[in-house]
Amino acid sequence: MILRAFLLVLVAVAVAGAAQAQQYRWVDQNGKTQFSDSPPPPGAKDVRRSNITTAKPAPAQQPFEVARLQKDFPVTLYTSPPCKEGCELARGALNKRGVPFKEVQVFDPDTNEELKRVSGALEVPTLLVGRSVQRGFEQGAFDALLDSAGYPKAGILPPLTQAAPGAPEGYVPPAAVRDAAQPVKTDAPPKAGPYDSSGLTGPAPKPGQYDPSGLKGPPPKPGKYGLPAETK
Repeated sequence: MILRAFLLVLVAVAVAGAAQAQQYRWVDQNGKTQFSDSPPPPGAKDVRRSNITTAKPAPAQQPFEVARLQKDFPVTLYTSPPCKEGCELARGALNKRGVPFKEVQVFDPDTNEELKRVSGALEVPTLLVGRSVQRGFEQGAFDALLDSAGYPKAGILPPLTQAAPGAPEGYVPPAAVRDAAQPVKTDAPPKAGPYDSSGLTGPAPKPGQYDPSGLKGPPPKPGKYGLPAETK
């Protein structure tokens, strides 16, 4: 009875993985027999249609051991939108090893608090395997952390292609914040004010004690050091 039930399960699985396809047979205008999976053209003779069964490849299933490790030692990668090279290397290392992981982007007070709570610091990338933490990307440290949790070595699992997530909702790039804080520049010249001497005007300086240009006096008299005396 048990064997029969097992065989019925296998048959049900096989039927679920199979697909029905239409196969057409007809004779064309030249008298040649044609076969196709699409309907024949108008004017075809002796058209026959039959169903054929093609097996669909079963979807790849995650190994039981990896599923168990995901439950006992979940892998989480903390990144941030501005983090480029280091976070890309960390993500690529997990993809290459085929380890399923969740990626959390740190960008606001809540995610900052979460990262600080699990790792004790605000540094990205940070890898969390179970409760073990690796701050910053270092290939050897990443591998050692995954090895200690029991994940398969590199090359055993098929590689993954998990891409970087898009910018989270509400995230404002640092450049936008910096640009918003800068004053708006205008081409208008600055206005004269109490500390701007460019707008101050006043009367021309008057001749005074130390300005000989305004001094007048009698012409010099002939003398030893003055004008030469007239000679007859």
